[in-house]
Amino acid sequence: MQDLLEKLASLREYLDIPGKTRRLSELDRHLSDPDLWNDPERARKVNQEAGSLRRVTDIYNRLQSDASGLSEMLEMADDDEKAMLQEEQTSLEKQVDDLYRETLFTMQHADAAAIVRVKSGAGGTESMDWAGMLERMFMRWGERRNYKVELIDQQDGDQAGITSAEFIIRGERAYGMMAPEHGVHRLVRVSPFDSNNRRHTSFASVDVVPEVPPEEINIHIPDSDLRRDVFRSQGAGGQGVNTTDSAVRLTHLPTGIAVASQVTRSQIKNHEIALQILKQRLYDIELKKIEAAEMAARGEQKKIEWGNQIRSYVLDKQYVKDHRTGVMRHDSGNILDGDLDEFMWAGLEWMAGKRSAEELGEDE
Repeated sequence: MQDLLEKLASLREYLDIPGKTRRLSELDRHLSDPDLWNDPERARKVNQEAGSLRRVTDIYNRLQSDASGLSEMLEMADDDEKAMLQEEQTSLEKQVDDLYRETLFTMQHADAAAIVRVKSGAGGTESMDWAGMLERMFMRWGERRNYKVELIDQQDGDQAGITSAEFIIRGERAYGMMAPEHGVHRLVRVSPFDSNNRRHTSFASVDVVPEVPPEEINIHIPDSDLRRDVFRSQGAGGQGVNTTDSAVRLTHLPTGIAVASQVTRSQIKNHEIALQILKQRLYDIELKKIEAAEMAARGEQKKIEWGNQIRSYVLDKQYVKDHRTGVMRHDSGNILDGDLDEFMWAGLEWMAGKRSAEELGEDE
């Protein structure tokens, strides 16, 4: 029980509950001012901030009260009663851990859907097969969480796997959870495509951006900056196969970014979807430029990037290791079937720690 109370005390400081409480009182005074509502946009922002702060402080105060009450009960309880109270203590510990995890979503648009692109690296069929495995892994992760997964585009490999795929995962904190997966994923295995049973290393990149509300994206793309190609959608055959050139690929000529959509039978609709995703990717680039400029102003020279290789999947030895967090597991089959939460939470802790260190450097 002492560990739980100490964790709550640490969390109080980490969350700055006193500071949040003071800020909430200030916001409540603004919300009680009738003049605030003459400016709907400002009122919305104030109300949104107040709601977020109230949620965290209310949860913390309830947990603190429950833990204090439970501690008093345990002091007076006999052995049988302590055993009965153990379940309540375990529940409280989980709720404290859940509140801590809430603080890890430090990135913008953590609540947004995640737009995910998986692309095979150099290595031919082996790399394409690996990209296909990653695509399935993330889709299975979404399905395990009862998220909605929408495939936008997929380009199949010549013999196996894919050259690229783009899909959207929609659900609670989808982008927040997927953000640590952005980067290069490395596969090491005895290749099923090698008749000599040699060990191969393959790479595939995973790009994750948030689905930002269109009204927040103030990006105009001149027609002269776009190349538009139409092609026949891929399918498994049968009655479902598309027999018209309805799929659309848009290439942004200044950056070389290409986005395709073949999710509908309407060429117009596919064009709209591809254009919206292209704007999302250009918006993400602009945000990274702003972040890079802020870091340069602080005198920091490091690049805004995730590193060349974030995780290795060594299948012939049945382990998966994250190179940023040190997390290693020896059940690669479960991981490739979408059991990724442990890696994601550790990645979020790594990201939060990295951001805190940068902010500390700025303060200094």
